[in-house]
Amino acid sequence: MPRLSSIAAQSLQQQILDGTLPAGSALPGQRQLAATLGISRAALREAVSTLEALGLLRSQPGKGVFVSAGEARDGTQISASVFGGLQATPREMFQFRAIVEPPAAALAASVASDAAIARLAATQDAMETALHAQDLVAASEADLAFHLGIAALSGNPMLDAVIRSMEAPIAYSLRLPFADIESVWAPAEEHRAVLRAIQVRDAAAAQAAMSHHIARAAARVGLAPGTPADTPATTPDAASAVITEPHDMPRKGPVFSTGAST
Repeated sequence: MPRLSSIAAQSLQQQILDGTLPAGSALPGQRQLAATLGISRAALREAVSTLEALGLLRSQPGKGVFVSAGEARDGTQISASVFGGLQATPREMFQFRAIVEPPAAALAASVASDAAIARLAATQDAMETALHAQDLVAASEADLAFHLGIAALSGNPMLDAVIRSMEAPIAYSLRLPFADIESVWAPAEEHRAVLRAIQVRDAAAAQAAMSHHIARAAARVGLAPGTPADTPATTPDAASAVITEPHDMPRKGPVFSTGAST
């Protein structure tokens, strides 16, 4: 069952998309909005945090929360407080992911069952369906499920547990690149490269493709320089063999870019 904060985020997102909440408009106060949505103020704050990461809302201290659809987030300007008191910056979160996720992808390519890989592919399909529907909330949730799914497919319970223990900050870092409407399809396309490598049981290519994905995600929020994700975990040839394979994925809708992703 979807969490109340997710349902609230979906409701607010729809009001932004249909113009009920136009760009530049202010949200009602927390108490009023929570009552209108029928949720607690804590659940509302979580929903607002989700939409802020996705670039649909922007908080202005002392003024309120405003609709800002289409404004990319600058990872260098986001405080560590969004990571649940870990005192970790977005840059450090991407560094962590660059260390643990590529090996998980390599292991998944080596040991995952065909049935498990099929479920991973279904998760990727759900992400693309959500993007076609202009549903960034659902797309980001499928994005998280894809990454957690690979951790589970690694067959290593310790690696899976470490990644899952960081689910909330990983989820936040995954939402940030979606705020860049010029490359909103890029995460899905990069996922396809990872998935194809896992499907053909190419561990080196899966590791390289995941390294590339995390590096590009960091770059989309201005955090590429100095992160371990800048350096592929395997050879460039292994990465390019997967990353450059064409994947025809139509883009549509007024919110998303119709141009090529980076």
